[in-house]
Amino acid sequence: MHLPPSRIKSESAPIGKGLRHRTIASAVVDALRRRILDGEFGAGTQLRQDSLAQEFGVSRIPIREALLQLDAEGLVKILPHRGAVVTELSVAEIRELFDLRALLEPRLLRLSAPHLTDKDYAELEKILREYSRELKARHVDRWGELNTAFHAGLYRHAGQPRTVTIVAALLQNCDRYTRLQLTYTKGLQRAETEHAELVRLCRGGDIERAAALLRRHIENVGDSLATFIASRAGMAMGA
Repeated sequence: MHLPPSRIKSESAPIGKGLRHRTIASAVVDALRRRILDGEFGAGTQLRQDSLAQEFGVSRIPIREALLQLDAEGLVKILPHRGAVVTELSVAEIRELFDLRALLEPRLLRLSAPHLTDKDYAELEKILREYSRELKARHVDRWGELNTAFHAGLYRHAGQPRTVTIVAALLQNCDRYTRLQLTYTKGLQRAETEHAELVRLCRGGDIERAAALLRRHIENVGDSLATFIASRAGMAMGA
């Protein structure tokens, strides 16, 4: 994999500066995760340890640790004789991810919503205001982060740490595909409206309606994304 000098400079410099606060491996994880989620490293891209080590100006040890972490997150797959390769989800896999979210997240919301405080609602509304600004500004790189923060805020009082951890991993795996859905399936307005409605229903104590809306919200994203990817695959086959 040959990377342009400008990328080497821009990616390696922040890592050196951030060593006071983070390990080298975690800094590499953050940088690679961002580039995968932004689509710079597309599905099927082979991430070579030697090339990445040269790019970041580090040894292969933190690169290997970073790739193992990304493998655990489902963003890359480590294959025999090929090393780390950026994953691509099939339509079936996408449906499984969103089906799991639709199963688990309404349950977490039912447990957490009765315990959300005014401070929690203020934080959720702050996230939504920023989310709205970033949607309108088309700052795609922030969409997944803010979406994850919003959902995590809704479930913070669920008292189910293992389920929350599972959902966090599902949200991480869905991130780049949620961006695709928002960008290419006209889902921006619906996402913004439904997020605001979730907060309104929870604040008003209408938790069952909120949980039902959350389930529809997740299922709609999964359905529209699966349709989009299936149609894109069909166009590629016909090209």
